Amino acid sequence: MSNTEPETLSFRGDKAGLRARRASDALILHNELHHDPIDRSRASGRAWAPIAADNPDDSPFAPLKPDSPHVVFSIIDLATGELAGDVGLWGIDLHNRNSQVGLVLRPSFRGRGLGTDTVRLISHYAFTTRGLHRLAIHTLADNHAMIKTALAAGFTQEGTLRQNAWVNGTYLDEVILGRITPL
Repeated sequence: MSNTEPETLSFRGDKAGLRARRASDALILHNELHHDPIDRSRASGRAWAPIAADNPDDSPFAPLKPDSPHVVFSIIDLATGELAGDVGLWGIDLHNRNSQVGLVLRPSFRGRGLGTDTVRLISHYAFTTRGLHRLAIHTLADNHAMIKTALAAGFTQEGTLRQNAWVNGTYLDEVILGRITPL
């Protein structure tokens, strides 16, 4: 492994490990993932805006504050020890015990099975550590890789929100996938 020792991982799967986000991770993710307006707009659900790398605290990949209502992990490729992307829980609702899952992989780490392993790991964390009951993934209907990943990780396709996302000048459908805690 490169600069990531196994003991720094919070969770370990077959192909991926999760650990706390570092400032150095944020810079790598920002530089590699934020500068493509089309991909970033598709992934974030918001209009893209430029953010300079010299102001990483404003980056969507900046480490979260301890009191944040979201949880984010860096994804480590266990085969190489390299930073592969990030995954998080957002919109955590403690009353209803549910949350949404967000995942992004660096382009060179896509197609290796890291996404499925990562979604399984974040689901395990959400259900066993956070005590959540339901997880959801909302993704664009043409994001076949994310849909396949979610289904392989135990999610069920629950519905489609027609023309729900304004992305790069057009409305696109979103697919909702859900997973309920194992009893």
